[in-house]
Amino acid sequence: MIEIYRTLFYFFLQIILLTGTQAQVNADVSSIRITIKAVPGLQYDLVRFMVKPGTTVTLLLANTDDMNHNILVTQPGTRLQVVDAALQLAEKGPQMNYIPLMKQVVASIPVVSPGQQQSVTFTAPSVPGVYPYVCTYPGHGYLMFGAMYVMNEGEMPAIASDPNIPEARRVSNNATARDTVHNMQAPQHPYALTPPFLYRVFIEGASPAAIVVRLPGELSFCWDAGNCKLRFAWKGGFVEVADLWNGHADASAKILGDVFYRDNLNYPLRIGKNAELPLVKFKGYRLVDKYPEFHYTIDGIDVYELIHAKEDGNGLVRGFRIPAVTQPVWFFVNHQDDTMVYDYSTGRSEKKGLELTAVEAKNFTVTMTSYPLLFQKKKK
Repeated sequence: MIEIYRTLFYFFLQIILLTGTQAQVNADVSSIRITIKAVPGLQYDLVRFMVKPGTTVTLLLANTDDMNHNILVTQPGTRLQVVDAALQLAEKGPQMNYIPLMKQVVASIPVVSPGQQQSVTFTAPSVPGVYPYVCTYPGHGYLMFGAMYVMNEGEMPAIASDPNIPEARRVSNNATARDTVHNMQAPQHPYALTPPFLYRVFIEGASPAAIVVRLPGELSFCWDAGNCKLRFAWKGGFVEVADLWNGHADASAKILGDVFYRDNLNYPLRIGKNAELPLVKFKGYRLVDKYPEFHYTIDGIDVYELIHAKEDGNGLVRGFRIPAVTQPVWFFVNHQDDTMVYDYSTGRSEKKGLELTAVEAKNFTVTMTSYPLLFQKKKK
C-alpha cells in the first residue's frame, strides 16, 4: 500500500512539474520585448515586427539620433490622421509630447531626448491587422514610421513589396528590416526627392542642430535650430549625405551647389530693444503644404518663420509671424553685403534693415534677391 501511495505521489508530482514547465513556456510566448532605435535620417532601425493577438508587448525606444523623437502605435489606416492631429496641438504639443488624445492611438512613448530611452508595455490588439507606429514630432510623421503586424499565423509580406513601411526601406527579400538601415543602396535619401523636403544633418558652418531644406527651382537653405536663424542659402544641387546615412564617424553633409547668401550678423531680429542681443529658443517646426514653418522664441515671444523660393528662382521669400508682439521689431540685414537686395511687405526700410510697429510685425515678409543669380540668369 505504501508503494502504491509513493507511486501515485511521484506520478502527480511529475504532472505538476510538467504543467508548471508548460505554463512557463506559455508565459514566455505570450510576452515579447521589442527594442527600436531612432537613428539619423528620420528613421527607426526596425521598421516592422510581428506579434500574436493578446501578446503583452514591451516596446522600448532608444534614441541614438541627435534630435528628439517619440513613437505612437496607431490603429490600422490611421497613421496620417494621428500625425495631423499631433500637428494641430500647436503650442500644446511640447507639453503633450505630441501625443494627441484620441482612440486611434493604441500605445505611446513620449518624446525621448538624444541618448535617452523609454519603454511602454501594452497588450497587442485582439483583432489581427497592420498597426502602424510613427514619430509624431513635428515634421517627422510623414517619413518616420513602421508597422506592427498582429497575426495568429503566417508571415509578413516580402520586405521589398511591403506597402506599410517607408519606400526606401523596401530593399531586398533577403534582408531583414533592421539590416536595411545599414545596407541601403541608392537612392541615398530616405524619401522621394520632390521639393520641398528637409533633412536634419551635421553641416559645416552651422550648429549640430542644422536643418537643410530643398526648395523648388534648385534653391536650398540651411536653417540653424541651435541659433534660430537662416545660416546660408545656395543654388544647384542639394546635399551629399551618403557618409551620414552610412554612420561614418564625424561625417557631415556637403553642399552641392553655389552659396549665394551667408548670414554674417550676430542676430537679425530684435524685439523692443534693437541694441541688445536677444535670448532665443527653438520650439520646433510644423509642415505647411510640406514647407517647414520654424517656431522659436525671442526673449520669450513666439516667432514663426516660413521660407519659400522666389518665383523667378533668384532668391528667397521669408515670411514672419509674431502674433503676440506688443513692441517694435527690427530686422537687420547683412553688414557690407551688396550682393543682396531686400524688399519688405511693410514697415520702414533703413540702411541697416527694417523697422516695424507691433501691428506690422504680426505678419510681414522679407524678399531677398541675389544679384549674382539675377545676373547669371540674364547672361544665359
